[in-house]
Amino acid sequence: MIDLAQTVAQNASMGESVFFWILAPIALGGAMGLVLARSAIHAALMLAITMMCLAVFYIMQAAPFLGFVQIMVYTGAIMMLFLFVLMLFGRDSKDSMFETLRGQRLFAVLLGIGLAALLSSGLARAVSGMTIADDPRWATGAQSNVEAIAEALFSTYLFPFEVVSGVLTVAAVGALMFAHVAKKGGHRGQKEHSRERFAPGVYPGPKPGPGVFATSDSTATPALRPDGSIEPASLSAYVPPRQLTAAEAAPKHTEGRDA
Repeated sequence: MIDLAQTVAQNASMGESVFFWILAPIALGGAMGLVLARSAIHAALMLAITMMCLAVFYIMQAAPFLGFVQIMVYTGAIMMLFLFVLMLFGRDSKDSMFETLRGQRLFAVLLGIGLAALLSSGLARAVSGMTIADDPRWATGAQSNVEAIAEALFSTYLFPFEVVSGVLTVAAVGALMFAHVAKKGGHRGQKEHSRERFAPGVYPGPKPGPGVFATSDSTATPALRPDGSIEPASLSAYVPPRQLTAAEAAPKHTEGRDA
């Protein structure tokens, strides 16, 4: 093991060594911050920092495809999506301290110890008697990184790849089921929404966007002044104005009313 570390250190250039000793503590600190952070947003940011450091490590090891996939897919897309959802919905939420399953903490500790022992034994068996092999085809230029990854993914690791894809699909469906909240009053279908929209006295025109104080977003609906009179600048020369109802034409003492 010591001989292998010395060989790797000798083959590494000065730039790789400098970048490694700069980014390795940052990656390790981000991983520790992910576990120790009390806020889910801080934990997501720490994980994003660790992923960025891993991407630089991939690029340093002549694997630019993996490095840019790590940046664009995992860090740029997936992690930022998680962070957006956490900041949008879970910023003020607090974790419940009530345990729904008895003994889950003890069970989690035992599973963690077993997983650590399994990984340590596998790693020790893998590195014992390790020898440096010849450069693979992708390192010598006979095969590109993408071809090498595709060959390994769809030949040697085909079964684990399919298992992981199935687990991720089940996890996504389970997350949707847990996040679904039934609304009060039951589910209303398209028929109920249509009847509500075309009810007597209700104008079925397009509704305005959020933050706009108006009864409709149609070009035929004129804007009203605070005294209830029609603003001439809001009238179209090509579309005839719609006749307002008594409720719409009533004076409204609200600033910023616009059609």
